[in-house]
Amino acid sequence: MDDFPPLDPGSSDEDKIVDAVLRPQDFTQFLGQQRVVDQLSLVLSAAKQRQSVADHVLLSGPPGLGKTTLAMIIAHEMEAPLRISSGPAIQHAGDLAAILSGLTEGEVFFLDEIHRMSRPAEEMLYLAMEDFRVDVVVGKGPGATAIPLDIPPFTLVGATTRVGLLPSPLRDRFGLTAQLDFYDTDTLIDIVQRSAHVLNIEIDAQASQVIASRSRGTPRIANRLLRRVRDFAEVRTQGKVSADSASEALDLFEVDPLGLDRLDREVLEAVCHKFGGGPVGLSTLAIAVSEEAETVAEVAEPFLVRLGFLMRTTRGRVATAAGFAHIGATPPAQGDLF
Repeated sequence: MDDFPPLDPGSSDEDKIVDAVLRPQDFTQFLGQQRVVDQLSLVLSAAKQRQSVADHVLLSGPPGLGKTTLAMIIAHEMEAPLRISSGPAIQHAGDLAAILSGLTEGEVFFLDEIHRMSRPAEEMLYLAMEDFRVDVVVGKGPGATAIPLDIPPFTLVGATTRVGLLPSPLRDRFGLTAQLDFYDTDTLIDIVQRSAHVLNIEIDAQASQVIASRSRGTPRIANRLLRRVRDFAEVRTQGKVSADSASEALDLFEVDPLGLDRLDREVLEAVCHKFGGGPVGLSTLAIAVSEEAETVAEVAEPFLVRLGFLMRTTRGRVATAAGFAHIGATPPAQGDLF
């Protein structure tokens, strides 16, 4: 167990600091992703032995798996300050130049959603990553002049949920590309128990299993569900979290035993009941559940596809036999599914 004291449940600042406290501070506290942890530990240890700046690191994977936490751990391991920004915030090359020129030697620059950075900024980043300099353009038209500006050596940690959107020249400039995978239930149980200790929640092993099994393989979701279960326990069961109270709480918040939430079930039920199992187009499906098409495609569909409840075909979305079974419906004849 970690050597920090649990949070005081009566603290008025708990809501402000709980997310930061739940984040692991070093590799020994980071649970799961052992392959990535081993790779990063080796790269950072080698850099410290050479007394040099660590190579640039690209972290890819779905949201909530620990990319931001790993960036913070990299800075901690290198005993370097951390600068945080995001791709959508950098829409002009000048924005990036201002950030890079303010870095100190060895600083870790964490750039979240790096695939959403503007193209001019990407091109400036190429030069900064390789040669540690940027060209600042002064003036416009034929009289414009590029002034080279040296910047101190730094480590870029990029994070992306869609690595395929990164241009090859940018991907190739990272010394290490690490793919984060979804967590297994056993690891999520350990994460729930660690977080419960930090939050001073009394929870048993069976309750941790209930929460972990509904967390969609994602630590961020596991911690969020734990906090909702805590709220339920404090109001209904004198603060102790049991398997029954955890299940009752998650049912109240519309999270079923496999982790499907209200939107997931609405999408699955719409395909099965309203459209006979499909195929149905994304825009039509979005209208049927009163959501934006992007929300359906980015939030609900990936988990349903991963569970094998939904398929994406050239003709549209199609429910599988497992999807029908999950909502207690009977699938049409096999030949009618396509």
